[in-house]
Amino acid sequence: MFTGKVAVITGGAKGIGKAIADAFRKEGAIVRVIDLLACDFCGDVGKKKDLEAFAKEVISRHGQVHFLINNALPLMKGLDECSYEEFDRALRVGVNAPFYLTKLLAPHFGEGAAVVNISSSRDRMSQPQTESYTAAKGGIAALTHALAVTLREKARVNSISPGWIDTSGTAYTGADAAQHPAGRVGTPDDIASAVLFLCSPQASFITGENLCIDGGMTRQMIYHGDCGWKLDT
Repeated sequence: MFTGKVAVITGGAKGIGKAIADAFRKEGAIVRVIDLLACDFCGDVGKKKDLEAFAKEVISRHGQVHFLINNALPLMKGLDECSYEEFDRALRVGVNAPFYLTKLLAPHFGEGAAVVNISSSRDRMSQPQTESYTAAKGGIAALTHALAVTLREKARVNSISPGWIDTSGTAYTGADAAQHPAGRVGTPDDIASAVLFLCSPQASFITGENLCIDGGMTRQMIYHGDCGWKLDT
């Protein structure tokens, strides 16, 4: 179902983005990646001119786009250390870039087009000193449902909120795995599989939604002394 379709992925040179790109390639799609690392288009999604050059190159070569996956990773810094410029960059990478790249490519969306934005379970929960990343992920989650309404009948737009996804290949056991109701830490393939589903005809009635893929962590209530959990202060 993806053979010959054009999939555009930001931040697709490593980690979750690479798994998504590899999954599309395995299904026969034509994959175009923009990343700071070595890939078919080296560019900075935090820069307007790079997004414009990338979109122009993709359209001139392929004519249309069927799937857009906004995955590029924003900076994570907190209130104590994050400068104004760093916070601004996190939002440019995490929110501005998905908005602008969607705007640039929307006139060229092919039949059955779908946009999938990679948010984070941090769009609803936080650790201390993570404001730049959390704000960007919350922003893209909200942007998703706005775009879904604007692009009605032109493209479906959904987001995915990954939880702990290990990109190093480490086999986690013990408490790290057991704390998840699913019994394990996630892998990039868990996210890639969901992206393919949301881009497939099987998801044709799903738009404006967020799929949290976190092994159940955000559904788990935690109290001091409950089920072995202890708060150290």
